[in-house]
Amino acid sequence: MHRKPVRRLLAWLVDLATITVWVAITAAIGVPLFLATGVRTADPIVANLIGAAVMVIPVTLALSWLDSGSRRGSVGKRTLRISVVDRTTGLRVPFRRALLRTTLKVAVPWLIGHAAVYAIVFSSAVGQLPPSVWALTAVAYVMPIVYVVFLFVGSGRTPYDRIARTEVRDRREKPERRRIGESGQADHQVRS
Repeated sequence: MHRKPVRRLLAWLVDLATITVWVAITAAIGVPLFLATGVRTADPIVANLIGAAVMVIPVTLALSWLDSGSRRGSVGKRTLRISVVDRTTGLRVPFRRALLRTTLKVAVPWLIGHAAVYAIVFSSAVGQLPPSVWALTAVAYVMPIVYVVFLFVGSGRTPYDRIARTEVRDRREKPERRRIGESGQADHQVRS
């Protein structure tokens, strides 16, 4: 069992601090440009796409690159001595699967949250918020809460870990690998 819920949450807080630095840098550059050029959009979709291109996509790519790299983890994971590994082999996760994992963990909730905020801002000018905006806002909050709950129940594997076929392990543990048989299934565990 590799449950490390508190360490995983603390690692995410460290990562959020590093993400905040990126957001501050983009805001320090973007806000003056926005004010100087006077470019404004009345389209929430365009505003959301700009936010995704400037913040969500770079953060998602960076976290995926770190999780799939030789150190197998983001700054927060390395600080808390945990790492992301392939669930079957116990080895480093390929970039594509790390990208899938990070997209589900970070990008999807972030983009839904952005869409909810933009919908609230643009709808509030009209008057009453439509039920779809309330639903979008609820999903933006419920997804991360569900992820946290999964850390503390059962095996401690989150939905994004299950879908990406990954798990988070203590770096100090010896890697546990499973030999893959002819059927493509794990035959037995091998200690290395």
